Amino acid sequence: MTVEHVEIRAGAYADSVALLQVSRDVAATPGVVAAQVAMATELNLEVLAGMGFTLPPASPNDMVVALRVEDDGVVPAALAAVDAALAAARKGAAGGGDTTLAAPRTTGSALRRAGGGLALVSVPGASALVEAMDALDAGSDVMVFSDNVPVEQELALKRIARDRGLLVMGPDCGTAVVGGVGLGFANTTAPGRVGIVAASGTGCQQVLALLDHAGVGVSAALGVGGRDLSAAIGGISTMTALDRLDADPTIEQVIVVSKPPAAEVAAAVEEYAAGLGTPVRFALLGAGQPDITTQVESLLADLGVAVPEWPTWGSPAQAVGGSALRGLFVGGTLCDEAMLIAAESLGGIRSNIPLSPELALGPDLTAPGHLMIDFGDDGLTRGRAHPMIDPTLRLDQLTKVAQDPDTAVVLLDVVLGHGAQDDPAADLAPAIAAARAVRDVPVVVACVGTSADPQGLQRQAEALAAAGAEVHLSNAAATRRALALVPGGTL
Repeated sequence: MTVEHVEIRAGAYADSVALLQVSRDVAATPGVVAAQVAMATELNLEVLAGMGFTLPPASPNDMVVALRVEDDGVVPAALAAVDAALAAARKGAAGGGDTTLAAPRTTGSALRRAGGGLALVSVPGASALVEAMDALDAGSDVMVFSDNVPVEQELALKRIARDRGLLVMGPDCGTAVVGGVGLGFANTTAPGRVGIVAASGTGCQQVLALLDHAGVGVSAALGVGGRDLSAAIGGISTMTALDRLDADPTIEQVIVVSKPPAAEVAAAVEEYAAGLGTPVRFALLGAGQPDITTQVESLLADLGVAVPEWPTWGSPAQAVGGSALRGLFVGGTLCDEAMLIAAESLGGIRSNIPLSPELALGPDLTAPGHLMIDFGDDGLTRGRAHPMIDPTLRLDQLTKVAQDPDTAVVLLDVVLGHGAQDDPAADLAPAIAAARAVRDVPVVVACVGTSADPQGLQRQAEALAAAGAEVHLSNAAATRRALALVPGGTL
C-alpha cells in the first residue's frame, strides 16, 4: 500500500518548466511512485486532485510538493530529492551575463531593443493573445506555441497580421523550421529544395522524417496551427505562408500538410496556390484522401527522386486474440491519419478527437471496441506538459489497454526531435516489455524522427524493438500493420 505526502511551501516560487523537470527528477527516486511539484494555481490544484492527492488550502503564491511513495521510510529521501532538484533549477536559472540594463518586461520592448523578425510565444493560452499582439505591434512575425487559445482570438490575430503583411504561426504551432533553425518539436534535417506549410505539428514532422530518409532537405517549414484550415479561420496563415515560400528562390516544391480541413477552405487554398510560381502539393487528411506517406512519395516523384524502402525494426508482430484496435498517440495528426486508415475497414473509431461527434469518448477515455486517444489534445494538456515531454498519462493507459483481453493490438507513436523527451524509449520500452510480460499483446510503433535528431532514430527504434515492438518510420505503414492483426482489418 502506498503512502501519500503533501506539503505546502508558502511563498516559494519556481518557473513551471523548471518544476516539470523537478517533478521528473523526483519521480525517478527509488521508492517514489508519483511526484508532482507545482505552483498552487487553480489549474494545477485540479490536476493534483485528479491524480488522487488530498490537498490542504493553498494560494497561487505557494508551491505544492505532492508525493506518493512505497512506504513512510521513502519520504525523507524523496524530500531531499525535491530540495536538490529545486536547488539545481535555481542555480541554472541564476545564470550570468550583462546586468547593466534591466531586462525587458514585455515582448514588444524586447523586440524593439534587440530586433528580430520572429517572436516565439509560449505562455498559458489565456495570456497568449496579449504577448502575440505585442509582437505584431513591434512589426514581428509570431509563432504561438501556446495551446488552449480561443478560436476568436486566433482569428483576430491572423486578420491583423494579414493586414500588416505579417505571419502568425499557430496557436498550438508545435513545429517549425525558420532560417535553418528548428523551433518547437522540430526534427534535425539538412536544408534543401522543399518548403512545408503545416496545419499540423506531427504531420509536419512525419514529412520531415520521410524526406530526410529519402535524402531530400527542407529549406523552411512554416506551421500555421491545426485550426488554420477550419471554416472559422479560413486558411489566413496558410496563404501568407505560401506567399513567403513562393518568394524563396531556394524552394523548388512546396507541400501543404493538414489535419482534416473544411472542404470549402481547402478548395480556396488550392485555388490560391495554383496562381503561385512554385508548384504546391497538398497532403490534406480526410476520408478517401491519400495518407501522408503516399503524398510524400508523390512529392519525391515530382522532384525526380526514387522512393526508398521505408525502414522497419523488430520482428513482425503476431496476433494473439482480441478484437479491438487500441491506438495511444502523442501526435494529433498521426492519430487522425491512423483513424482515417483504420475506419476504411473497421468502421467507427471512438476517440477524444473523433472523426464524427457520435464517436466521442467520455472523460474516462475508455470504451468497448476500437479506440484511439490523442494525449496531446488541448483537453489533456491543461496544467500538464505535452505528452512528447511528459508521457505519464499514456504510460498509465498503455498498461490498461494491453491487459484488456479485448485488445487485439496496441498502436503507438514516438515522435523525436528537439524539445521532445531526451530518451522516450527509456520510459516506453520498459512499459511495453512489462505489458507484454503480462499478456503477449502485439505492439506496433510509428517512430517519427531522423538519424540526426538528438535522441537518435536508430537507437530509439532498436530499443523499442528489443522490448517486443514492431517499429516503422511511416505512421501509415504502422497503422496498416496493426490492422492486419485485427479481425476484419486489412493491410
